[in-house]
Amino acid sequence: MWSLAGSVAAAQDLPVDLELAMGIDVSGSVDDDEAMLQRQGYVAAFRHPDVIRAIEQGILGQIAVAYYEWAGYGHMRIITDWRLIDGAEAAHAFANFLEQNPPETAYRTAIASAIDFAVTYFDVNEFEGTRRVVDISGDGANNWGGPVTAARDRAVAQGVIINGLPIVNNRPGPSGRPQVANLDLYYENCVIGGPGAFIVVANSFPEFAEAVRRKLIIEIADAFPDSRPELVPIQFTPNRIAPPCDVGERRWEDEDDF
Repeated sequence: MWSLAGSVAAAQDLPVDLELAMGIDVSGSVDDDEAMLQRQGYVAAFRHPDVIRAIEQGILGQIAVAYYEWAGYGHMRIITDWRLIDGAEAAHAFANFLEQNPPETAYRTAIASAIDFAVTYFDVNEFEGTRRVVDISGDGANNWGGPVTAARDRAVAQGVIINGLPIVNNRPGPSGRPQVANLDLYYENCVIGGPGAFIVVANSFPEFAEAVRRKLIIEIADAFPDSRPELVPIQFTPNRIAPPCDVGERRWEDEDDF
C-alpha cells in the first residue's frame, strides 16, 4: 500500500524543465546593504525579459524555483517556497514576493549546510524537473558544519547539480581580515559539482544583479546548447592558486573572522 501511495504521489508531480533552489549567503561578512543588493539582484533578474524569454522557450516552458537564505549556526530561512514560473506574470509575482521580507544576516558561513538543505528541499516539492540545480552565492568560504566537499559529493550522488556565484571583492571582513584569496577558484574546486556545473563571478556586490541574470539564463538554457551563452573557463595560472577546501575552517580556528 505504501508503495502504491508513493507511486500515485510521484505521478502527480508537475513536469518542469528545471527545479532550481537558490541559496543566498547572509553570513556575518555580508552587511545589511549587501544582503539587500543580493536580494534585489534576484528581483531584477526575474523581471528581466531575457530571463522570462529563456523560461518560455524551454521544452515545457516552465520551471520551479525556491529561494532561501543561509549563514551558520543552523540559520536557514526560506524566503519563497517552491513556485511555478511559466511566464512573465508568474516571474513578476515571484519577484514581488521576494521584496516583501527584508533579509536577515547571521554569523558563520555554512556552505555545506546550505547544500545539504537544498538536496532534501527538492524532495518536498510537487515538481518533477529534467534537472535539479542548486545555486550557491556567497562571499566567503565554508567555516561551520561539515566539510563542503562532502556535502557537494552527497548532492552530486543524488543527481543534484551545484552551480556557484562567488562574490569577489577586497572589502575586509568584520575582523579586518581580507576575503579568502581567489574565492572564485575555491568555488570552482570545492563547491560546484555535477554534469555541466559552472560558476559566474560577481566582482562586487553592485555587479551582482548582472551576474545573477547571466547565470539564470545559462541554467535555464542548459538543455538547449545552441542558446547557452559562452562561458570563459577559469584558468589556474601560477599566480592564482586555488585555496584548500578547508581554508575557511583554518581561518576560523586562527581568529573569529566571519
